[in-house]
Amino acid sequence: MKRIEVLDCTLRDGAYIVNGEFGSNAISGIMGGLQRAGIDIIECGWLKDQEHTGGTTYYHVPEDILPYMIMPKDPLITYVAMIDYNRYDCSRLPVCDGRTIDAIRVVFPRGKEKEGIAVCEQVKEKGYRVFIQLANTPGYSDRQLLDVIEMINRVKPECVSIVDTFGKMYPADLTHIMSIMDRNLDRSIRMGFHSHNNMQLSFALAMQFIENAKQLSSRRIVVDSSLCGMGRGAGNTCTELLAEYVNRIHNSEYDMNAIMDTIDRYMLSFSEEYRWGYSIPYAIAGIYGCHVNNVAYLTRVHRTGSKDMKIIFESLPADKRIQYDYDNLEAVYAAYQNNDVDDAQAMQGLKEEFGGKSVVCILPGRSSELRKDEVDAAIAEKSSVVVGINAIVPGYHYDYLFFTNEVKYEFASSAFPEEMKRSKHILTSNIRSENAAEACVINYYNVVKRGWKYYDNSMIMFLRLMRRALPEEIGIAGFDGYRTEVSEYADSVLKPTLSADEYAVMQEEITDMLRDFKNISAGDFRIRFITASPFAKIFE
Repeated sequence: MKRIEVLDCTLRDGAYIVNGEFGSNAISGIMGGLQRAGIDIIECGWLKDQEHTGGTTYYHVPEDILPYMIMPKDPLITYVAMIDYNRYDCSRLPVCDGRTIDAIRVVFPRGKEKEGIAVCEQVKEKGYRVFIQLANTPGYSDRQLLDVIEMINRVKPECVSIVDTFGKMYPADLTHIMSIMDRNLDRSIRMGFHSHNNMQLSFALAMQFIENAKQLSSRRIVVDSSLCGMGRGAGNTCTELLAEYVNRIHNSEYDMNAIMDTIDRYMLSFSEEYRWGYSIPYAIAGIYGCHVNNVAYLTRVHRTGSKDMKIIFESLPADKRIQYDYDNLEAVYAAYQNNDVDDAQAMQGLKEEFGGKSVVCILPGRSSELRKDEVDAAIAEKSSVVVGINAIVPGYHYDYLFFTNEVKYEFASSAFPEEMKRSKHILTSNIRSENAAEACVINYYNVVKRGWKYYDNSMIMFLRLMRRALPEEIGIAGFDGYRTEVSEYADSVLKPTLSADEYAVMQEEITDMLRDFKNISAGDFRIRFITASPFAKIFE
């Protein structure tokens, strides 16, 4: 009987990346490739309280998995699916008939041990072998860990896995937890390990887990991995690296050719279309033990820089870091942005510069490049003051640059140093850059209005600023709308990283905010669109 077993979770953990939508060919191909490679345990996906949609790894009942499986099943391989303890009605689970999955992995968080163990008992009664995923294991105190081990020993699953949910573990943390589990866990129960690569330690920790297990006892172990490390956020240990290591160091016989063929045929297209793996924001999440959804939210909605994200996570209580309470996170973000300044003197200067004049705003939509001649003519016609909005589109001469986002400000400073030197800067007070010493700083909260998810749109913030400076008119170029095509941006680096649905929400919200602005500011100054924009009709 094998001492070390590899569990591949590509189709389950990778489902976070593609919303389960691998496609029927890829699901079958990945299962078949792992089977040919001799991977010990293949995780086929999730069992969920929803009808199965073809081509996804979200199943309603085990029978849904059958069309994707390569028959006959290899009797030496265990096929599993995962249940989130509170997201599946086990009364719907049929009795295990051995035709599809052999076992079910049940995951539950700290504080929900009784509920999770109850689900394990229901699964076991249906004839399935049970594996337990102890979510956020590093979050348990030693006493809490002993208590949950006692409960686990009573239900006797096949395996209980240490889960580094937030990618925060160092080798010493793993060794400490393993020693407690090994001393107290029933000898018949295997010990497993599931890691996340937030701090580039996932593979190193997997090797540490294997070597620790050799020193501790003769207990059998299970190590999780996924092809190309595919998984939510920073991803997981790579199956290809883990299998090669176990082959070389522990004389296993995983077929590396079959693994590489599977990657070539099915994984490369996913890696080209989707993003996962190590990044600075995910590393910060690992350092502070934060849920990856918090990283995704701050990056997607506010394009928060790494330093700011670090400060925000530092300010969150430990129990809030592991949640993804977006209302609370938004409140913390807003409080952090609220760097109050007295901008009376700055505003007096802006009134003198803009009052009664024509202003032309250049935004980074592609039309600013494609219609440059028309924009230049509009600028020349009224000797307009030219303002770049949160970006620099090359080829224009700017009188002012208006920035509301520190990441974009730092990018412009490094990418366009000469243009930055030639122009005056207007910054909102949330920007805490060393480069901002000579800038005109205005109070962030004087130019935002809460009530929308995407309330901090830079063009609308500038319009609110101009209500205090009162120009004669504002011309707008490059405000092309928010859709998914990269071609709509003068520079793809400036493109927000949003899903198609989120782009649609942003488009609707900005339309609504512009209508709100028009109602409040009617008669303050004229607004005209120099290039075509889906927002132009609001001001007709």
